[in-house]
Amino acid sequence: MIGTLRAYALDCPDPLALAAFYAELVGGKVVDEGDGWVELVGDYGTRLAFQQVETAYRAPGWPDQDTPQQAHIDIGVTDLDAAQAQVLALGATLLQDWDGTRSWRVFADPAGHPFCLCAC
Repeated sequence: MIGTLRAYALDCPDPLALAAFYAELVGGKVVDEGDGWVELVGDYGTRLAFQQVETAYRAPGWPDQDTPQQAHIDIGVTDLDAAQAQVLALGATLLQDWDGTRSWRVFADPAGHPFCLCAC
C-alpha cells in the first residue's frame, strides 16, 4: 500500500452550500479550509471535499455522455422511499428510478453531481 484515501472531491460553484447538502445526507461537520476548499468530516472514514470552480461551472450529465458523470457517490439507505423524500426536500433532483424495479435510484445534488441512494 502506498497511501490511504483521504478525500473524494467534487468541483462546484458553492462549496459551503454543497457541503451542507451532504452533511444533511450523511452527517458530519462542515469545515471551511479557505480558498474555495470545504471538507465534510465525519466518523465514516474518507472525507468528502468540495472545491470551488472559478470558471463557468458545467454540471456532469446523466446518462448523457456529452458531459459524462465521471464519478458518483453511492449512499446506502434502509428505506429508499423515505430517503428519496428527504433528499428531494434538501434540493436534490431525481434523475432515474426505473419505476421502482431496481434497488437504487439516481439523483443529482444541488450542483448537478449524480449520486445514488441504494437499498441496503
